Amino acid sequence: MLKTFSVTDIGRKRKMNQDYVYSSEQPIGHLPNLFLVADGMGGHNAGEYASKVTVETIVECIADSPETDAVRIFDTAIQSANARIRKLASVSPLLAGMGTTVVAAACEENRLYIANVGDSRLYVAGRQGIRQITRDHSWVEEMVLRGGIGREEARNHPDKNIITRAIGAEDTVRADFFTVGLEEGDTVLMCTDGLTNMLEDEEIRMIMNGARDIVERAQALVEAANENGGKDNISVILIEPVG
Repeated sequence: MLKTFSVTDIGRKRKMNQDYVYSSEQPIGHLPNLFLVADGMGGHNAGEYASKVTVETIVECIADSPETDAVRIFDTAIQSANARIRKLASVSPLLAGMGTTVVAAACEENRLYIANVGDSRLYVAGRQGIRQITRDHSWVEEMVLRGGIGREEARNHPDKNIITRAIGAEDTVRADFFTVGLEEGDTVLMCTDGLTNMLEDEEIRMIMNGARDIVERAQALVEAANENGGKDNISVILIEPVG
């Protein structure tokens, strides 16, 4: 059993919402449930289109997949989405250069299976505090890992939005995969950088701890990101294992 809630918000600065979220507590193919967050990029309507098509393609591929291993299911679906975005971008000048991040998750009993491309994130918040499970595929994150800049400098770096991997960026895409155990009281947070660029991890944890239920938690996160500037679209999925 899961309690889930998802919300996406245009923010206070953008003219359109290029984020796209998908949430199913019911089985999709051989996965017991499925949650997706995508943050599109590209001019005109291209970013909005890229995130929507990517999510729809991943859902379709997972529904039809004969695989039973979560990593293989996710990987095949992500490769299919990448190929579709590349093909669509190649035949329309208006869609040229479009792409999107994507973070995907499925929860089976007390285990969470995750796939990630780009800088949208998945966190687990609980008794141990809040921890980021995914690793950003961004230029700034690469610099941090190499020791070129510190974590605090990275947070405010002018190039922090340059991502190094995206659906549609190259002919092939490499996703990262994670499997984590969930404990009683844990909450899974999936989000776009419209949230994490406006709020630090500790602020996110405090907001979540201060809310009464999963709906209030999600709405409070979006509200706080907007109050801090709302410079980008904000998308949040919260997942709480129950029982």
